[in-house]
Amino acid sequence: MRTGLYPGTFDPVTLGHRDIISRACTLVDRLVIGVAINRDKGPLFTLEERVAMIEEECARIDCSGCEIVVHPFENLLIDCAVDVGAQTIIRGLRAVSDFEYEFQMVGMNRAMNAEIETVFLMADAGHQAIASKLVKEIARLGGDISKFVPASVAEKLLKKFA
Repeated sequence: MRTGLYPGTFDPVTLGHRDIISRACTLVDRLVIGVAINRDKGPLFTLEERVAMIEEECARIDCSGCEIVVHPFENLLIDCAVDVGAQTIIRGLRAVSDFEYEFQMVGMNRAMNAEIETVFLMADAGHQAIASKLVKEIARLGGDISKFVPASVAEKLLKKFA
């Protein structure tokens, strides 16, 4: 069974994340969505809220033939990959600027465990500008976020900033 790990903070989950998840499902038999517990980022949503949002959105994605599991983690990404039995880490790239950081992370991960491969999926052209940080800022300032996040997530964001 081919298992992939798609990690992120998903604060909140965006249409770009959904796109990567649906495309990653075509590459693996089991996709683990690793929801990172990263206190340094100071997430807007609690871990429980982020996990629930991911589970809700994954239930709406047609990933026939691929099992999706949501797994919170706080350890090193490479250790999480080992914990969930992933042979592949899946990362989404929006722009060239993402690549430099990701390139460094791949090098460090390979130094720690050369058996786990990293695969990059380019964001769909319609989703390349979407970043959770920017979505939160737009929502906080009362802007329209309907083009960037699923409707249920937009509702949750608006409640946070009400």
